[in-house]
Amino acid sequence: MQPRSLLRLRLRDLAAAFAFVSMAVSGQLPAPALVVVGLGVGLALLGRRPFGSRGGLSALVLALMGALLMGAVARGMVDLVVAACTFAGLVTTQRLLSAPTPATDAQVHLTGLLMVAGGAALSGELLYALALALFATFAALSLGLGVVEAATPAGEVVPVRAVLRLLALGLLFALVGSLAFFVLFPRLSWNVAGRRVSPGLGPATTGYSDTVRLGGTGTLKTNPRVVLRARLTPDPGLERLDAYWVGSTFDTFDGTEWSSVGEPLGSADQVRLAPGGEGVLHQEVELLPAYGATTAVALESPSLIGGATAHSPQGSRRTGLVRSPSGEVRFAVRGTGYSYHAYSMPPARQETRAARVKDASLFLSLPPDMDPRVSALAARELGTTTEPLASAERLATYLRSNYRYSLELPGEVEDPLAHFLFERQEGHCEHFATALAILLRTQGIPARVAAGFFGGERMEGHYVVRAGDAHAWTQVLVPGRGWVTVDATPEAYRAAQPAALLAWLTRVYEAVDALWRTQVLDYSFRDQVDLLRSLVRPPTSREAMPEGRLRLPPARAWAAALAVALAVYATLRLLDHRRRRTAPHAATGLLEAVERELRRTPGVWREGEPLEELAARLRVSVHPLAAPVARVTRRYLEARFGGVSLADGEARALARVLARAIEARRQADAPRSVTTGR
Repeated sequence: MQPRSLLRLRLRDLAAAFAFVSMAVSGQLPAPALVVVGLGVGLALLGRRPFGSRGGLSALVLALMGALLMGAVARGMVDLVVAACTFAGLVTTQRLLSAPTPATDAQVHLTGLLMVAGGAALSGELLYALALALFATFAALSLGLGVVEAATPAGEVVPVRAVLRLLALGLLFALVGSLAFFVLFPRLSWNVAGRRVSPGLGPATTGYSDTVRLGGTGTLKTNPRVVLRARLTPDPGLERLDAYWVGSTFDTFDGTEWSSVGEPLGSADQVRLAPGGEGVLHQEVELLPAYGATTAVALESPSLIGGATAHSPQGSRRTGLVRSPSGEVRFAVRGTGYSYHAYSMPPARQETRAARVKDASLFLSLPPDMDPRVSALAARELGTTTEPLASAERLATYLRSNYRYSLELPGEVEDPLAHFLFERQEGHCEHFATALAILLRTQGIPARVAAGFFGGERMEGHYVVRAGDAHAWTQVLVPGRGWVTVDATPEAYRAAQPAALLAWLTRVYEAVDALWRTQVLDYSFRDQVDLLRSLVRPPTSREAMPEGRLRLPPARAWAAALAVALAVYATLRLLDHRRRRTAPHAATGLLEAVERELRRTPGVWREGEPLEELAARLRVSVHPLAAPVARVTRRYLEARFGGVSLADGEARALARVLARAIEARRQADAPRSVTTGR
């Protein structure tokens, strides 16, 4: 292989690699396929192509893998789209590890396009957009270098730097043109054919389970992954919500973990948890793949949950809701993500729900063999206070003031509650919530532990909740009011606690991802109409504007203005090019002069044959004109594509040199022709 081909092949292999990544970011491809393709790309980038001499055997293995995939599809083990994407990756790997030929290069680029299309069908997430951009860049550079290499005679140096510079400029114009086409050409939303939710990269990390167990570490609080998006009506307009998202409540503590008593009820389209009324807060909730649980969450205090849809890579379907006696609501259908509607009562209008508690003794039960110091501590701190809410607030203040919050704990201990209260005196939210609930129960006050999330960060008109916002708190039963939240965890540690750098990187990624979803995935013909309407009839009033400030046009208006400006610029350049067509490129003049000279020697040049192919053919046949033709060809390519301009008079000089060589060739052949005639 010629050294000049190494760069082109590496660019080709990188393009194929990122095309496969565009599918892999969906998290739906089988793990063995990821390993096989990863190893294949690695070998290709190292220049190892073991299938070069084993094409038949590799094709047989590939056919066997295809048959296995089809069998898995027939048995319902693999989705058809996932199987097709996996097979495209395997075909690409077989081609990457085969001997490099023009046909192989074309096949690799073709399967790369197929993989990019498959990635769009599987997810279309932000990481897909990055992989798509890298694939387009590397593929375009590889194809451009391939064209120049084919036009350069063997042994000649390809002006790689100059060619890459021109290709980069062409890529920039292509990108701008694509953006203008995307914005202006009538189109449908990316998601119009049905929503396909990718499970994403990495396991779900919400930490939700059927129980709450004390002990272990609190590393979940450092996780910045978004698990929930919600749009609130009416919109509170806050940058951050200091609100509780309740999912489960637990009534029974055995000394180590909390659980709930009772069997789930039947499935229904909607679940009524409490009386509604005016002023309820409507939530359009989307649980993302990182959530990883089947429990619906809603702002305290939820009154109604319904309209649930389960999403998976295969599509979306409606799902029923199953309610447990503790008030937890679960989805009847397992999915990668969920969307549903929830309605919650504002704190000022919470209805009385004490009558719904049939057996308050359930919320007074204590773990067997409980350390007697627990009840003594509660009695000492409460003194003569007996009112439930006042008692809960007093004990919560005591815990916040005398115990430290910590994410690092020693692990499993025999009595985690006593260890927290009397020995280590530090823990995370489960310890604070458990301590408050059990301390209240020792004094005859019903209490339970609730689990869910705390907080909510505003982003693009909705609120996001992170895995690190997972939280546990205490609810105390207050006569005449029902269950009231009292949180003993220090306020600074209720929400997520990610590292500063990781939190910043996550916010940047999510901001870009929000733009990608709103401006690309959900961009539709209606958005285009709104954009054109805003350009044709811009607002003339200053209503709803802050006093003294003029509202700038939306981002789409700037994008459209940029597209129009580029279109005008391209039109002017085209008109200027047509005006200058009478003054051809100097290299074009050289080419025309050379072709005129070559026509004077029949049998040497074939009409329409590219100059570089003629030079290669003459060199192979050791023709007397090979040297002068090669010299002219080299200068033509340098001047036309390499950025090395012809000097004044150089084109005429090169044409004269070629003319003298042709004349010498004719004179040398003349006597031989006479002799043949005799």
